[in-house]
Amino acid sequence: MRIVLFLWGLVGVAGPIRAADFELTPTLQRGYGEVLKLKVQDGRRMIAGEVTRKNGVAIYVDNLADMVTLLVSDDRKLYEQWDDREDQRLDVLRSLDENSPWQRFTQAEVRLHWAFVKLKFGQEVSACWDVIRAYKLLEENRKKFPGFLPTYKSLGLLHVMIGAVPDNFTWVTRMLGLRGNIRQGLEEIRTVVHKDTLFQTEARLIDLLIRAYVLKFTEADATNLKTMVENGPDNLLLHFFATSVLMKDAQSEDALRFLNKRPTGPDYLPFPILEYLKAEILVQKAHYTQAAGSYRAFLNQYKGVNFLKDTNYKLFLCYWLSDDDTRALPYLRQVGSVGSAVVESDKAAQKFAEAYFKKGVSVRQKILMKARLATDGGFYDTALTTLRPYTESSFSLVSEKAEFNYRKGRIFQRRGDADEAMPYFERAIRLSEASQLSYGATSALQLGYIYQQKRNPAKARQYFQKALSYKKHEYKNSIDNKARAALNELSTDSSAP
Repeated sequence: MRIVLFLWGLVGVAGPIRAADFELTPTLQRGYGEVLKLKVQDGRRMIAGEVTRKNGVAIYVDNLADMVTLLVSDDRKLYEQWDDREDQRLDVLRSLDENSPWQRFTQAEVRLHWAFVKLKFGQEVSACWDVIRAYKLLEENRKKFPGFLPTYKSLGLLHVMIGAVPDNFTWVTRMLGLRGNIRQGLEEIRTVVHKDTLFQTEARLIDLLIRAYVLKFTEADATNLKTMVENGPDNLLLHFFATSVLMKDAQSEDALRFLNKRPTGPDYLPFPILEYLKAEILVQKAHYTQAAGSYRAFLNQYKGVNFLKDTNYKLFLCYWLSDDDTRALPYLRQVGSVGSAVVESDKAAQKFAEAYFKKGVSVRQKILMKARLATDGGFYDTALTTLRPYTESSFSLVSEKAEFNYRKGRIFQRRGDADEAMPYFERAIRLSEASQLSYGATSALQLGYIYQQKRNPAKARQYFQKALSYKKHEYKNSIDNKARAALNELSTDSSAP
């Protein structure tokens, strides 16, 4: 899920400084706050005079506005119009007072912002070089100005990312001079949370996002996130964070509540992905007609290429699960001809469409799909009721048998009954082995978490490594990232004094 990477780049600005090249005025602070709320036009108007006089802090905020706009819109034409702005801003920042801790920090932030944008638009190599250069600037800043807190928030994020690199690739990071681990990064971010009130909100948000997308997201984390959003009722970006993270944590009912309470109006950037998220929740709740309306609204508003395959696939599901195959099939045929297959949901949609038209899909798949959608949303009673009349032998294909076991295991695990879940996960792994099905990888990951909670690190490590061993499946990137992060955490814990 790449869109989620830009969220980690939203870092703040610090208290009063004396160097005129980097002057933080009250107007700049307000403009920065407006940009982070996605009131980008208001923010740009507030900082325009400071940008003109080449105030480095204003240049940083202006760059942040570009990043937010591009990542929210996914507008490739706009990206092509603005792609020279990174070099222009870096040239200006390099010419400013090098004795200010802001000089290297703002350069690093500009590079990180554009790295996230480049990842969004498929320029991975250029993005990687930006990240490397940002890291070196931040490390230099840490050595020269060890008390400058913004450095630790950004550097902490990079240390977490470096720590999640798989063991067989750590030689690359060492060769490039990149050092860090997940525990170190989290401690740096939390230092900012505890020691600087101005940076506290952004640092807390970065910490929560790391937990949601790299580590494990706990009930306490969810409570903290909900509190943050409730304390910022006019902040559209926070409402997006809460919606996407809570959905990922199978708390779709709460996510829908925040989505419906989000601030709206012409002052905010258009944010079509919110219609997509609303549709996702509605389809989980089996409100298929309403979901189809929201998916179509997303398609009408959106200018990008990601999620198009998935949206057409989901429109297919809205009608297919309502037993209206005639209306469903035209949407599934669209999957192969629209958008790109970069994000995992688009890859999964394309895989389903290809399988459907090549060899068909059994009627039993509707049962598994309804259970999956309900489980993804956190509607566990509905999911269990859907599967209760069936056993593994009710399904003829090995892939369906594996999915049935994985779904049962996940439902019990989410309901807090890990011991009940474990045999289902084990069975899913055995059934998935020969064909390297994703259900085996996801089951292994969940067993790793269960054994980690049971304080059995040897078994946990065994299952995390098992999850990594699956070579080809549509969720490999996200499963591998989580498994590597968990292994890193286990290694760090075992080496702690």
